[in-house]
Amino acid sequence: MIILNPQSDLAMKIYKDKNFLSLFFVFYCFCFGNNLLAQPKYAISMYDTPALPQDFVSLPYANPNAKKGGTLKIGVVGSFDSINPHIVKGRSPWQLRFWNYETLMGRSWDEPFTLYGLLAESIETGPNREWVEFKLRQEAKFSDNSPVTVEDVIWSYQTLGTIGHWRYRGLWKKIKSIEQTGPRSVKIYFNEDNPELALLAGMRPILKKSQWTEIDFENSGIDVIPISTAAYIISEINPGKSITLERNQDYWGNELPFRKGTLNFDKISIEYFGDSTVLFEAFKAGDIDIFREGNAEKWETQFNFPSVANGKITKSEITHGRPTGMRGLVMNTRRDIFSDWRVRQALIEAFNFEYINEAQNAGRQQRITSYFSNSILGMRKGVAAKSVLELLQNINHDYLPGTFEGYKLPKSNGSERNRANMIKALENLNEAGFKVSEGKLRDDKNRQFKFSILLRQGAKEYLSIVEMYSSALRRLGIDVEIELVDSSQYWERIKKLEFDMVPYSRDLSLSPGNEQNLYWSSEYADVEGTRNLMGVKSPAIDKLLDKIMKSKSIEELQSITRAMDRILMAGRYVIPIYHNGPSRIAHKSEFKYPKNTPLYGDRIGFFPDVWWKAN
Repeated sequence: MIILNPQSDLAMKIYKDKNFLSLFFVFYCFCFGNNLLAQPKYAISMYDTPALPQDFVSLPYANPNAKKGGTLKIGVVGSFDSINPHIVKGRSPWQLRFWNYETLMGRSWDEPFTLYGLLAESIETGPNREWVEFKLRQEAKFSDNSPVTVEDVIWSYQTLGTIGHWRYRGLWKKIKSIEQTGPRSVKIYFNEDNPELALLAGMRPILKKSQWTEIDFENSGIDVIPISTAAYIISEINPGKSITLERNQDYWGNELPFRKGTLNFDKISIEYFGDSTVLFEAFKAGDIDIFREGNAEKWETQFNFPSVANGKITKSEITHGRPTGMRGLVMNTRRDIFSDWRVRQALIEAFNFEYINEAQNAGRQQRITSYFSNSILGMRKGVAAKSVLELLQNINHDYLPGTFEGYKLPKSNGSERNRANMIKALENLNEAGFKVSEGKLRDDKNRQFKFSILLRQGAKEYLSIVEMYSSALRRLGIDVEIELVDSSQYWERIKKLEFDMVPYSRDLSLSPGNEQNLYWSSEYADVEGTRNLMGVKSPAIDKLLDKIMKSKSIEELQSITRAMDRILMAGRYVIPIYHNGPSRIAHKSEFKYPKNTPLYGDRIGFFPDVWWKAN
């Protein structure tokens, strides 16, 4: 500590000279900046300043005067065998991660990436976000009325980071230390330069340590009802068939501005169905309150039943500004048969999108053109822009054709034969070493080209698509087996990467960050339970992922994602189908949502979070 004699020459100089005073302040900040400049804040944004002021009343897409009460019944295709969404083992209702647990900070879905205090009343970071400190709200409590402690926070981070689901382990590897710094304060130091980590640290679910003292967390199933801080508590379980959540009337956060106008239902019932057809019939019969329709043609032609005509059912379309993400059929490049990009290109050529889209949607839906399309983050048509080109050239890598010039998906004339593209497909297969012999496509060792497409029972949309596709492939001499398995077996095989080709869906954010490692990095390519289903192992992508983590501006991030988008598309890992555009939601008319919808649209944080029952 510096102590000045008030009568000294230096002290008088500071007093009389304002410029000197400013310089001295800068010097002092340089020496003691961590303590002087860092200030607790109510919110944090990745690049910009938070849109909402500290005294905000509610989130901009919530109605603070929304009516509380009522029961919401939703339907889901599939099943479950666990209620612990934080472990690798088993399959739990995905909703539990968001409805049954809370985090230190809460996300506003009307901004690309901004967090506001939830369990934490404030957040503080180092000058370069090399550390982050949270201060817990004194009023934050678990459902058993016990307070949330720093000990609970530290245990949650350690447990999830070491034996939790893979989605949590990446952050833990980047934490240098985590320690208690006050009665309600916890500080985390990071071991790498990555400004997003401070935000990610605020988004880990907080569990009650004492509940798991004598319970095997890693192998828990449906026998342990979690004690959590969230507004909803699991009240009833019918294994594999249904689960019911009830709002905690003593929920600690009822008056929190971040929660105003949200979590309005007294009860939420999740019912499971064997396939989408049975689910749709249950909705038409009034047994389910809401139904999402991804097919534009069905939306126009099959939602004309009496309840729609008489106004008991409302058809709503929710627009959004997020990337399309990727949806289609993914090829497992760990399989030798898909290791050659020319083979993958041939299989894309053989996929007659225009014909399939007409058959499925009367041609109403647009094809996905890249992973980040429909957003400022997506690759642009044609040759890469200068900033993107420089990024690619500075990475010493052997890029596949289409990277620099811009990969284009093939188009057909819409006829079933797809003759021109089938000729191109065969040419690519020939270049890859495959020839047609006696009506079958074979390699130079006379091994037949054949593979299977794994489908979940009840996935009727994909079954129809795959049947048309496999018919085309047979004309090339390729044998395709369609494997229909139950939901449990399907997800187990996905987890263990036991498939050749499988339906694929990857939502992407307007603020991509560390989660991208789970999707495309070499590190996670061969890990059980990975989200890198195609098995991407690209040194160039790995380097771009590192750059994403360290990006300092939205402009820099934009160039990086556009470069990565080009590499992914040129990799030809997925056969893209169509994106849904606006969310199409049919619901009972007494269920309402605010006029102001979030930037991310119908996504986490919107339904059922800000909906309410009017009657």
